[in-house]
Amino acid sequence: MYDWANSVYNLVITTTFFPIYFLAVTKDDVPFLGRVFKNSALYDYALAFAYLFIALLLPILSSIADSQGNKKRFMQFFTYIGGLACIGMFWFRGDNVGWGITCFIFAVIGYAGGLVFYNSYLPEIAAPEDRDKISARGYAMGYAGSVILQIVGFGLVLYFNAQAESQSNNELKLMGPLVTFFLVGLWWIGFAQVTFRKLPANKPSAEKFSYGFLTAGFIELGKVWRQVRKLTVLKWYLVAFFFYNMGVQTVMLAATIFGSKMLGLPTDKLIITVVLIQLVAIAGAFLMSKLSGKYGNLHVLMGVVLFWIVICIAAYEIASLKEAGHNVEVHFYGLAVAVGLVMGGIQSLSRSTYSKLMPETNDTASFFSFYDVTEKIAIVIGVFTFGYIDELLGMKNSVLSLIVFFVLGFSALAITYRHQRRQQKLT
Repeated sequence: MYDWANSVYNLVITTTFFPIYFLAVTKDDVPFLGRVFKNSALYDYALAFAYLFIALLLPILSSIADSQGNKKRFMQFFTYIGGLACIGMFWFRGDNVGWGITCFIFAVIGYAGGLVFYNSYLPEIAAPEDRDKISARGYAMGYAGSVILQIVGFGLVLYFNAQAESQSNNELKLMGPLVTFFLVGLWWIGFAQVTFRKLPANKPSAEKFSYGFLTAGFIELGKVWRQVRKLTVLKWYLVAFFFYNMGVQTVMLAATIFGSKMLGLPTDKLIITVVLIQLVAIAGAFLMSKLSGKYGNLHVLMGVVLFWIVICIAAYEIASLKEAGHNVEVHFYGLAVAVGLVMGGIQSLSRSTYSKLMPETNDTASFFSFYDVTEKIAIVIGVFTFGYIDELLGMKNSVLSLIVFFVLGFSALAITYRHQRRQQKLT
């Protein structure tokens, strides 16, 4: 039920409605904190800042989760932070950019912060043989809830657009996304109450930290890093993941902005495109799972990364066609299907590959905390770079620059595979 509650933020706010709305109500050049930003770049910078904050906070949150003290209260705190931030977006009209950006940043922090404690509950409430099933059910519930509210939001946009035309009042067009933001916050906080009521009472860990919780997480990450440095295959895999994940996450987070700003697609068609991507992503995840069983994880990952390079080149060409005056709507739909096909697969396959390459250890939480921090820092660098190049050279060139991340990731995967083969021969 917590997946059902919080997943609406990720799909409805970050992926669809807020980036479209933000670009629609702000001017191309936006004054913020004493400097003028390109509006699409400012959105990217805000997202990068939020994930940087979470990356720095993650070790502290993980140590709190490991200690199991007041875990539910922290989960509630981040839920209310995120949900209230979404509700606060209702009062963002474009002229108060500071308010809109602040609400957006707190929504990201609330979502990512709450997940740390949510994930840590799984071993506590489920037997080992039930965890895969319960985890998968959570993902399914999250997707179902997101699609429901996505459709509601789509209906609100169509309704208020029709009202704006009949009453000749363009201000009414803003109400569709704004009411949707408000509903996301209510949905998130409201359905989370089911989770908070059902979760067991917190019990402090029997094992006391020898350090304070502010430093314990960083100390654990340091221990993991010292182990990783000695494990050649795992070390190179993390390098590969770091680079190709910069490209993957940036494409996922910037796809809607690209369609709106670069290609000029209307809101209703962008929403349909996002739903299409999500549907294809489910099939893509199952496809990658089957292929990895037949050809091996690293082989499939290398193939998928090459496919991402083709996607970036195709996006650049579509943008060039648009600049030349061509209708690129059908091309964009084809690109969306391609992104969906590899989007879910590369994320699930990356995490399962990491779990297979990890050493036998009881410190799984610390190893996955290290993985999560690596992922978040990659998002920060990828999204910031995308926004910076967008400001300097335009969004079309930002898309092309992502190829560099994928090439570096592919090269590191090839090195990982070579070391793995060498290791297998020795054993």
